[in-house]
Amino acid sequence: MIYEMRTYDLKPRTQPEVVKRFGEAYEKRKKLSEMSAFWMTEIGPLNQIVHIWPYKDLEERGRVRAAAVAEGIWPPKIAEFVVNMRSDIMIPFSFSPELKPGEVGPYFEMRTYTYNPPDLFAIMEDWEKAIPVRTALSPVLAMWRSELGSLNRFVHIWPYKSIDQRMETRKKAVETGKWPPSSKDPATGAPRYNMMAQETKILTAAPFSPIR
Repeated sequence: MIYEMRTYDLKPRTQPEVVKRFGEAYEKRKKLSEMSAFWMTEIGPLNQIVHIWPYKDLEERGRVRAAAVAEGIWPPKIAEFVVNMRSDIMIPFSFSPELKPGEVGPYFEMRTYTYNPPDLFAIMEDWEKAIPVRTALSPVLAMWRSELGSLNRFVHIWPYKSIDQRMETRKKAVETGKWPPSSKDPATGAPRYNMMAQETKILTAAPFSPIR
């Protein structure tokens, strides 16, 4: 399973029209394959939309996208509003849940960490050990690594009922003393890896998003 995460930067004040046109086009596009989510930035980099598409593999992605274009039902007519487009192919960690439709938000925090290429396996090992502590407080929606597009990225997505719940949950997680996962070698205390950059954004879902 792969996920294509497409991020579009829009001209200011065009988001409502983009969402409208995208939703109309998706009604025809989803007969070929359904997306997992369509989100809009609320906090962080503004005027963005993020849509996520699950595929069995890159071959299926290419076949479905070619069929959509051939039928004249895709892409949606939003080019006049788009400033920048980015596509990333994401691979789930072995312990990442599968994205399934549902009302689990309405707020979604997407955290993106950039790391040195050799560090990924140590990061995955540490997070797999620590994640039960964190998910005892609130669920995780996705934990992915980038394969194509923006490389050396680790993306994790968390749903919340409110911004207040996010703040309270993160405070409780830190108070456990086991979150965030330690990056230090337990034997020597030396860092096993160093994150190069971190960023976060809060998103809300469009009415037609399967995950809301």
